[in-house]
Amino acid sequence: MTRLRLAGAADAAQIAAIYAPFCLETAVSFETTAPGEAMMRERISTLTQRYPWLVAISETGAVLGYAYASKHRERAAYRWSVDFTAYLARDAKRRGIGTELYTALIAICKHLGYYRAFAGITLPNEASVGFHEKIGFRPIGIYRRVGFKLNQWHDVGWWSLDLLPEEEAPSEPRLIGEIVQSGEWKEILG
Repeated sequence: MTRLRLAGAADAAQIAAIYAPFCLETAVSFETTAPGEAMMRERISTLTQRYPWLVAISETGAVLGYAYASKHRERAAYRWSVDFTAYLARDAKRRGIGTELYTALIAICKHLGYYRAFAGITLPNEASVGFHEKIGFRPIGIYRRVGFKLNQWHDVGWWSLDLLPEEEAPSEPRLIGEIVQSGEWKEILG
């Protein structure tokens, strides 16, 4: 049985180890150098000041996978949208862990006041496309030949998920720390 919690600095080494093969062996990530533990610790620290970053933990305390929300784009009018990212350890696939992570991430992002989530997927990737569509993401477009890695050009497809119904004057999104400190965190994740 797995449990979910917010990622912290102590998870950086395991998260970096999960992510490294995607950087070095595949075009799933467009990073060509795998970030080490220190860089991953910095990423976690920076991102979790505003957005949720979740880890799935095994009964023995091992990180099985992670998912996080991040800024969709720089301009202020995009602030109600987030990008979703998830990676699983090789031996954690096809066990429902990705679904658990995304389901919790969706609930948290709704609670924080985000209206849309987006996911970019290097194509072809039937497993990731199927996963995102099972969760409720819908295809919205393809950036053709946008990245060059492993000696070839790659397309990236984009998927979108509506989190909240549109409002004419949406409230500002909340910071993840606000719900963690207020105790709402336990209500959201059950």
